[in-house]
Amino acid sequence: MSTSQKVAIVTGASQGIGAAIVQAYRRLGFRVLATSRSIKPSDDADIATVAGDIGERDTAQRVVAEALARFGRIDTLVNNAGIFIGKPFTEYTVEDYDAKMNVNMAGFFHITQLALKEIEKQGAGHVVTVSGSIDNGVKGSYTALAALSKGGLNAATRALAIEYAEKRIRFNAVAPGVTRTPMHAQERHAFLGSFHPLGRIGEPDEVADAITFLENAGFVTGEVIHVDGGQHAGR
Repeated sequence: MSTSQKVAIVTGASQGIGAAIVQAYRRLGFRVLATSRSIKPSDDADIATVAGDIGERDTAQRVVAEALARFGRIDTLVNNAGIFIGKPFTEYTVEDYDAKMNVNMAGFFHITQLALKEIEKQGAGHVVTVSGSIDNGVKGSYTALAALSKGGLNAATRALAIEYAEKRIRFNAVAPGVTRTPMHAQERHAFLGSFHPLGRIGEPDEVADAITFLENAGFVTGEVIHVDGGQHAGR
């Protein structure tokens, strides 16, 4: 087994933004370990898959172990897995909160902690987190619980960028607006597009493009890039 090619782990990789990220890293020449609850085996010999709940420590352990068994190294981690539950704040249930924190926060904690131990062995690396454009509230969008988790991920990105700078491991985040994925019904796209000054929703490849830009931008760390059609700037 050759271990000269770089290897990326991508979570939430079965569809939408995650699937676009997997293909973007393949175009960069990376081998990829792709994981999600529903992921299927790939026909590409340079894509390994692990199915499981990323909020569970066992899943993160299996992901890292499979990446090492198949490809021998880990260079980059893309924390893409996330869920959105939109409700008026007082209507959220404890189950809603637990589901959100399990994927968005526990998922980030487990896989980042475990993958970092392997990335450190390469002498340099990169962790990118897909957070969300939650800088400003949008009336009617019910983003408080998203802001609680995604805002925390943005803050953790900056903190870890400083903590790991001397080890040459960069931490960045990409904060998408509403993006065309199976999460959003086709008939709502025009309405959702109105949240963005550019007047449309984003495309998965546009988020993936921002991530590959960061992958190649070796002097950028601690950055949160908004891919949201200007939503963070105001409306």
